[in-house]
Amino acid sequence: MSNDLYTVKGIARSLEQQGKGASRRLRKQNLVPAIVYGGNEEPTALSIRMNEMVKFLENEAFFSSILTIVIDGEEHQAVIKDLQRHPAKGFPMHADFQRIIKGQKIHMNVPVHFVGREEAPGTKASGVLSTLVADLEIVCLPSMLPEYLEVDVSKMEIGDSLHLTDVVLPEGVILQELEVEDFVDRTIANMQAPTVEEVDEDTEDEVDADEVPATEQGGEGTHGDGDSSEGGSEE
Repeated sequence: MSNDLYTVKGIARSLEQQGKGASRRLRKQNLVPAIVYGGNEEPTALSIRMNEMVKFLENEAFFSSILTIVIDGEEHQAVIKDLQRHPAKGFPMHADFQRIIKGQKIHMNVPVHFVGREEAPGTKASGVLSTLVADLEIVCLPSMLPEYLEVDVSKMEIGDSLHLTDVVLPEGVILQELEVEDFVDRTIANMQAPTVEEVDEDTEDEVDADEVPATEQGGEGTHGDGDSSEGGSEE
């Protein structure tokens, strides 16, 4: 369970430091504009040092942990809800954090880890495991928030598949997709047979004579009337 693993030191932003132009100026100062909202409080604009934010983002658990955001000495318990990155360079451009309320359930997307791939009978039979999800949306109390969901594929044979209802959930955690009416129990992983490319041995070494370009015969001479052996042009 994630439990205050990360403390984010924020710098409060004044009204003059808000807006698109101000955000660009902050980024030039190696600061990432951000906002904390929710929790029956007014939104709070802040900025975070770029190098600290980049370091946080290197850890997968940052996206599914309860964060402590400190602004002017005041602590906010929150989770990251949205992150904008530069489309080409990938560095963070803006972050949204949502305050959490003790005892109130939250919706979060958490990573899915597939374990037991090498032990699976299908893998040992040269099958190929195809995983179809990277994360899933869950609903739980903040204190029950897992860093990731683990899916065991060690028993899968060729032709087997796993679905949403096969995910073993920690106590107090539910999958949002399974809570809707007429939910679709979609596939999240399957073990496929290996693909074998057939080669026609009879034609492997054969070459059509028509496909071989003709080469010049007769040494330095040419075969056209009126053409110079040097092939040059007066122009």
